[in-house]
Amino acid sequence: MKICILTPRFPLPECGGDLLRINNIARYLKSQGHQLVLVSYNEGAPDIEAAKELYDKIYTVKRNKIASAIYSALFMLTGRPIQCGYYYSSAFNKLFQKVVKTENPDLYISHLLRMVPFLENAKLQSKSIVEMTDALSKTYTLTGKAKGSQLKRFMYSLEKHMIGRYELGVIRRYPKVVLVSASDISFLSAQLKPAESKSLALHTNGVNHVSEISTTYDPNKICFLGNMVSLQNQDAALYFSKEIFPKILKSKPDARFYILGNNPPKNITNLHNGKNIIVTGFISEMEQFLADACMMVAPIRIAAGIQNKVLVSLANGIPTILTPLIAVPIPQLVDGENCFVAGDDTTFANRCIQLMDDSTLRNSMGRKGYEMVKAHYSWNMQLNGYETM
Repeated sequence: MKICILTPRFPLPECGGDLLRINNIARYLKSQGHQLVLVSYNEGAPDIEAAKELYDKIYTVKRNKIASAIYSALFMLTGRPIQCGYYYSSAFNKLFQKVVKTENPDLYISHLLRMVPFLENAKLQSKSIVEMTDALSKTYTLTGKAKGSQLKRFMYSLEKHMIGRYELGVIRRYPKVVLVSASDISFLSAQLKPAESKSLALHTNGVNHVSEISTTYDPNKICFLGNMVSLQNQDAALYFSKEIFPKILKSKPDARFYILGNNPPKNITNLHNGKNIIVTGFISEMEQFLADACMMVAPIRIAAGIQNKVLVSLANGIPTILTPLIAVPIPQLVDGENCFVAGDDTTFANRCIQLMDDSTLRNSMGRKGYEMVKAHYSWNMQLNGYETM
């Protein structure tokens, strides 16, 4: 088949979980012999040559910030999600209509809800898969407790009701809507009649490969990984830095907390002191940097779906401490065996100290997490049958 994939961000470099996921969906589809046509926004100078290694044909249009602001307001006034307006433009719509006519794809994939309006305009619902990934309406209900940008919290609160209605409408209109978590499917299904939820499909996240793991590590190195543009990652980094890490430093004054991820805003870069808290920004050789970490922390309080950061750390044999919110979507996680699940500040800090003190526990937990991911979370396994409707 010829498959057209619409993305709101150019998919390279892979500097966020959303880009990692859509590229691995593309890799799976290529492995099945399909031809891929990418239609994407671009900002700056996209690496077209690198993208050609995965996508057979590439069409891009530069996102216009003025148009984004205008359409965001128009979509909001008409009760449609602000983010759909933010990623809407007449230039992209015109380009996409051209691709539909000249390429005549057999199947279309909308990466996230943001690109659905273009499919609606072209009346392509019957030939389209919506890669929803997460139930955003579920995530947005948790933003009230978030630390970080006041503006982002306000926008998420405003968006919550509009995105909720839009999600349900898309599920009713499209033949296949993909999510990464069974709990998100249950959340959305509960709001629909049984016949209306038949389009929901589970294709969870995975890892490309599981490298051999090392038992040599720095007991003082604690890492957090995430796209720092997102409110959920900003909140997690701030929460750990201000509420959990000080408890660790009382008994482990040499502990270092590394915040890894692209585009950290000022409220995150202000945490950097060069001694105990280090904000790195984007790191291209992420696995190499993580190789000697004592642990990965994921104190996520705002989320839906399965977190790539958890699978990546486990796949590298790094023990992970996470909140119950993001542990639930991964049923193979067992607290105290292949991870630590911590629901409050004190428990979270104590679990970190426990791993720093006990090399046998640290290496055993890392090994068990590695084996769990290897057995259950390869991309090809999780994406099997993705293109079928």
